[in-house]
Amino acid sequence: MAVAMIERVRGIYHFLADRVPGGLPQAPPRPRPTNIWQSDGMPLVSKVTTGNGLKAAVVRSLDLLGGLQRMINQGETVMVKPNYNSPDPFPASTDLEFLEVVIRLLQECEAKVLVGESSGGLWRPSRNTLARAGVTDVAARTGVDLIVFEDHPRDWVTVKVPGDHLQKVTVPLSAYEAGKIVYLPCMKTHRLARFSLSLKLAMGLMHPGERRGMHMGNLESKIAEINLALQPDLILMDGRKAFVTGGPDKGDVVEPGVIMASGDMVAVDIEALKVILAYKAENRLPSDPWESSQIVSALEHRLGPQAGEYRVIEEAGP
Repeated sequence: MAVAMIERVRGIYHFLADRVPGGLPQAPPRPRPTNIWQSDGMPLVSKVTTGNGLKAAVVRSLDLLGGLQRMINQGETVMVKPNYNSPDPFPASTDLEFLEVVIRLLQECEAKVLVGESSGGLWRPSRNTLARAGVTDVAARTGVDLIVFEDHPRDWVTVKVPGDHLQKVTVPLSAYEAGKIVYLPCMKTHRLARFSLSLKLAMGLMHPGERRGMHMGNLESKIAEINLALQPDLILMDGRKAFVTGGPDKGDVVEPGVIMASGDMVAVDIEALKVILAYKAENRLPSDPWESSQIVSALEHRLGPQAGEYRVIEEAGP
């Protein structure tokens, strides 16, 4: 009990006291990646049921898009951004087996893999959260560098963005300079932001000192605008389990049993919202996913396709 109290006080301190240091370099938005996962000019979303084989389902979800090797150049640095806002178990956080499968698949393509993360204010310091969640052990077992973003106070860059609510976003230099970025979002609702999928994952890339301001109005639109600073090259979403109420750390759990992959955040988030909405739970999601403020704002800033302008490939997995 005493340890839990100390951790909570420490987390509150970080949430209130973290600041962006002065004198950081400024930069334009990271060049938008070309979405190579397309067919006839339309973004693709693959959806594979997992059955009993996680690795096979992940591989198949990628093969349906054209194969992971299409994205990776030998020796290229790839930043993997999982979801460890808190140390709570999957689907609150990225499943460790899923994380390790993705890391090893990237290594098989001869990528230099980095795993980078910064937890939510109440769960910082992030290094403690990542250790409790088991991520430190995965990094050691796979031989990848684990970058705890706030442990590197000068390795950040302030990116000017053309948002309606955000004009700058301070992001880790390691993510900004990575050759490729791979997002590993969970599938879950969120008490404040309605849902936490690939668009919301970018909040873990924002400097902790800027995150308090996110909650001072227009949260959902601001979430989309973080992604004006940088975007992923690939999203792999673990929907074997999902929250259909609550979130981000606790909620009612269902088991859709799917893995989804895409190069388009809006398309994959829409498909994930359809999965969650199919459970008819009492949450704050609009009945039409396209009416969600995160999605509306993302479309206004050309971060994804308009309604119907993407293609879903579904297949039963092993």
